Amino acid sequence: MRLTIIVPCYNEEEVIGATHSRLLKVIDGVSWDGEILYVNDGSADGTASMLREFSSRDSRVSLISFSRNFGQQAAVSAGIHRCQGDYAAIIDADLQDPPELIPEMLALCLKEEANIVYGRRRSRKGESRFKRWTASLYYRLLNRLSSYPIPLDTGDFRLIDRKVIEAFRSLPEKRKYVRGLFAWMGFKQIEFLYDRDARAAGETKYSLVKLMHLGIVGLIANSRRPLSVALSVGLITVIAALILTIYVLTAYFAKQITVVPGWASVALIIVFFSGVQLLVIGVLGLYLGNLFDEVKGRPEYIILDDDEG
Repeated sequence: MRLTIIVPCYNEEEVIGATHSRLLKVIDGVSWDGEILYVNDGSADGTASMLREFSSRDSRVSLISFSRNFGQQAAVSAGIHRCQGDYAAIIDADLQDPPELIPEMLALCLKEEANIVYGRRRSRKGESRFKRWTASLYYRLLNRLSSYPIPLDTGDFRLIDRKVIEAFRSLPEKRKYVRGLFAWMGFKQIEFLYDRDARAAGETKYSLVKLMHLGIVGLIANSRRPLSVALSVGLITVIAALILTIYVLTAYFAKQITVVPGWASVALIIVFFSGVQLLVIGVLGLYLGNLFDEVKGRPEYIILDDDEG
């Protein structure tokens, strides 16, 4: 039996040395054959050279380097596509998710005969109250709008078996929301509660803009309900407009309105309905943009260097 630990990396030179040391202890401590597969997501610092050194020193370490930064979701996908293990653990390089928990997740997976063990955060150290609140709100909104249940308060930290790996490889879409796809697959999934640590070093690579982008991708990729919401909003505004029209016409022919009372109310109505139209068009545009990206058929990522160790 073989365990592969997939580690997407982007500008993590400050922490990758400590991460590598802890990961080596993990694979040394399991009775199975273990390997570490790093995916360098176009890092602009010294991360790539450090990973190449790790790979050259140890045959259990492999490296995939992208030609540029394609994003964490693409890096996770590349790791799964190249994974050779019977089981794969996915973990970030920042040590917020403790690598030492991987053997426990593996033991739980075998005991329960599960296909996926996903890490659910019991606490989140080193994060602002605003980030924790927005993350909680997002996961609940996503679950509410999704066509299938997505576990709350989870990230990409999880363990998957060979059946899930092969199923993931069969999915053709390029703009993936990985944790949503795992939920969509089904199989037997169980949670693993843990306390998330603060970053060991460096700064988060997810800015507010990137988090918003990931959130939008998650919503669009996993549900058509935003289209239904847009349609409902459109119908409500049309009905409201019809009621207002009937009222104005009735008042006019009943001679109750002799002059236009002012422009403020008219301006507000125009702005409101224009905003609703732009909202609906925007939702449609997101889906069309996603479809446009898929139709182009471009690869999800481009590999610059593939070092098998």
